[in-house]
Amino acid sequence: MTATDDPQLFDDAFWRDPYPALARLRAEEPARPVTTPSGPIWLVTRYNDVRAALADPRLSKDWRFTLPPEERSSAPEHDMPMMIVLDPPDHTRLRKLVSRSFTMRRIAALRPRVEEIAAELLDGLPTRGPVDLMAGYAAPLPVQVICELLGVPAADRHRFAAWSAAMIDDVSAEEAEQARLRLSGYLAELVARKRVEPDGALLSALVEVADEGGDGLSQVELVAMGMLLLIAGHETTTNLIGNALVALLTHPDQLALLREHPGLLPRAAEEFLRFDAPVWNAPLRVAVEDVEYGGVTIPARSLVQLTLGAANRDDGRFPDAASLQVDRDASGHLAFGHGIHFCLGAPLARLEGEVALAALLARFPHLQLAVDPAELVYRRSTLVRGLTALPVRVA
Repeated sequence: MTATDDPQLFDDAFWRDPYPALARLRAEEPARPVTTPSGPIWLVTRYNDVRAALADPRLSKDWRFTLPPEERSSAPEHDMPMMIVLDPPDHTRLRKLVSRSFTMRRIAALRPRVEEIAAELLDGLPTRGPVDLMAGYAAPLPVQVICELLGVPAADRHRFAAWSAAMIDDVSAEEAEQARLRLSGYLAELVARKRVEPDGALLSALVEVADEGGDGLSQVELVAMGMLLLIAGHETTTNLIGNALVALLTHPDQLALLREHPGLLPRAAEEFLRFDAPVWNAPLRVAVEDVEYGGVTIPARSLVQLTLGAANRDDGRFPDAASLQVDRDASGHLAFGHGIHFCLGAPLARLEGEVALAALLARFPHLQLAVDPAELVYRRSTLVRGLTALPVRVA
């Protein structure tokens, strides 16, 4: 994904800490276009506007609405029909089908296994010298969980994480497309194997699921669903864990409060999601007609980016929003979106985040950053906010 290059906003300092610039936008230009290599994109930053826009049918996921009306009917549909790029009724049908297999019961049953994986990873961390918690813990935990949930062979798990990063981070269009083709090709082969040798994992269940009329997921829909679940199923949680740890390690009073009252962890997890959202922008939408947000008219056919990270720092919704408060009631945050596209995997991300943080804090009571916070490097991505590495000392 190509990063915006508006010189007023997107410099190196922005990627380290976007929140001061986003605060200025909320106050001064809550809806404004920014320049990108592929054309202008409208950013919407205030909480009330973003929440309303997330459920606004006038903002479509269908890229064809960027075209003049006379060209839309002949334009091709999306070649990878993931739910996050579809409108009703296609989105409704796919979500209903996958929801039959991606159930709360299935997710809740994962807790003992997630705890086991967390313990195994912590056992493998060195106790001397700096340790990169992103590579050693925050990334492999959700990767292993989502792969086991879907039925991805253990030997293949390292491959898709690299493909995922290439599809999300600021790389060339050629690199991103190559990664997409490799991942889709891999998943097509995996789906074919599941048809012949079902294993009871989620991907096998999706192969078999059908609605009342016997309509199931097509081959291309299965591949797209597998791609979405693999990518979203680890990116959100990886960055939730990493961002939460940075927040705690740079706010020692809040870390002490959480250690003193571990029962606060579920509430704290919601605060971490609000304070430094792992997905800081919703996927792009297109204005089907002229729409007004932030007192500004966004013209029809415009690309619109709803900035979740900015909305979650809006003082109008969360008093003193720039401060971390692990005992805050952060309900209503938009880290998982809102409306029909609310993240299907939110319960899994919450479960993994709580388990991962609880296990880490219990195991290492003297955890601290091994570098100055200013030295931490964040990924250049217009979709996710996460670290490239998190060097810490555990003892």
